[in-house]
Amino acid sequence: MTYAEFLGIQKRRSFLETCAGGLGMIALWNLMSAEGRAGQPAVELNPMAPKPPHFAPKAKSVIWLFMSGGPSQLDLFENKPALKKWNGQSVPESMQGSLTDNFKRIAKIMATPRVFSKHGACGMEFSDLVPNIATCADDICMIRSLTTDIPNHHPAQMIMNCGANQPDRPSMGSWVTYGLGSEAQDLPGYVVLTSNSGRGIEGGVSNWANGFLPSNYRGTTFRSGGDPVLHISSPPGISPRTQRLRLDAIRDLNEGQFQATGDGEFAAGLAAYELAFRMQSAVPELANLSKESPKTLEAYGVNNETTRAFGSNCLLARRMVERNVRFVQLYHSSWDDHWDLNLNHQKNCAMTQQPVAALIHDLKQRGLLDTTLVIWGGEFGRTPMTEVRLSKNEAGREGRDHHTIAFNMFMAGVGVEAGHMVGRPDELGFFPTEDKMTVHDLQATILHCLGIEHTRLTSRHQGRDFRLTDVSGNVVKKILA
Repeated sequence: MTYAEFLGIQKRRSFLETCAGGLGMIALWNLMSAEGRAGQPAVELNPMAPKPPHFAPKAKSVIWLFMSGGPSQLDLFENKPALKKWNGQSVPESMQGSLTDNFKRIAKIMATPRVFSKHGACGMEFSDLVPNIATCADDICMIRSLTTDIPNHHPAQMIMNCGANQPDRPSMGSWVTYGLGSEAQDLPGYVVLTSNSGRGIEGGVSNWANGFLPSNYRGTTFRSGGDPVLHISSPPGISPRTQRLRLDAIRDLNEGQFQATGDGEFAAGLAAYELAFRMQSAVPELANLSKESPKTLEAYGVNNETTRAFGSNCLLARRMVERNVRFVQLYHSSWDDHWDLNLNHQKNCAMTQQPVAALIHDLKQRGLLDTTLVIWGGEFGRTPMTEVRLSKNEAGREGRDHHTIAFNMFMAGVGVEAGHMVGRPDELGFFPTEDKMTVHDLQATILHCLGIEHTRLTSRHQGRDFRLTDVSGNVVKKILA
């Protein structure tokens, strides 16, 4: 090669002409790797990389509004005129056969003091405790025949969230991100937000644990005060460059250990460090609600002392799904009203029902309800009778016990039939008379909306394959649009 020829190939245009294929492939690989489509090694080194669903999904994200403690379906969504007819009388003998709790056998029927009315073109009934949610009637699919086997809070919450009441089981959010990965580059794929009316969440962190799955699938909790995530701010004297160099060193060590052992926890730790570094920029921007319009802040109740905590969480949930967070859970506790039910349910509804409606309307207005599935409900419901074990249930202070046999939950958004009711309880709300639906059926249906066949979403642990729905569960087609 002559010197003149050498100079010729060094020209910029010539360089791009002869090397464009190489540069283009490098750029394409980088883009595909970020989407989890650059081959198996990229997925291994980034456990949260997006993964293909089993079939075309309807929903891209889930927002689950978990009402911890067991809200009373009979005072919110299930109008039962027969309760007034039987008010103060013993449980009919024809309905006592399936009641294993003797306290429930001797309890008296309790009518609700609330007033029900029909809403929307569908004519769905709501009580006067939830007038804002009632405005969403035509967007809601109301499930009226849910049942669970567990009457106690903690294990019932674990069944609902983790599919089993044993410890060390992954939560639904963990299973979903394990199966689908995350499309959020700078935020966790699974986020948990909490609020309460003075009582804590019975099941606590076990409800959003990763169980035997790698730790990066655990729900990341955001706080309502101070830094949204602990240690998101850099310590004094630590510059971004210093952090980057430190992370590079950690990456080299973790990659070496991962290649040597194949232990997924090294990849999980590496992904967690890198995500945390990116979150230092993304989280403060996400949590800054000042850019929202005054109308939006008012709709969510952010500036109202009563609705501020839950309303801020609902608004954050919307902002998260806008940023491709896969699974967001809002826990509000507690609805466990064995006495003073009417008073306490008024308190919880005053805190939550306006923001719930604002979230559904806001998602719909922004087109996000076309890609998001919203779920509202607790671990079980409340009985049609008064609670008899407590001396506090004098006149005017009545409450209801836990009821696992038939309770309500509603869903809204993509994939579900809007303005629709599924299931029917008997005249007093004791037992489902049609379309009985188990917790595992509910879980299978939610996974179906996300493009996941629940029997194929498994992980091997201690010599056997586990799944969220254990060995049961069927997709409830009546729910699906």
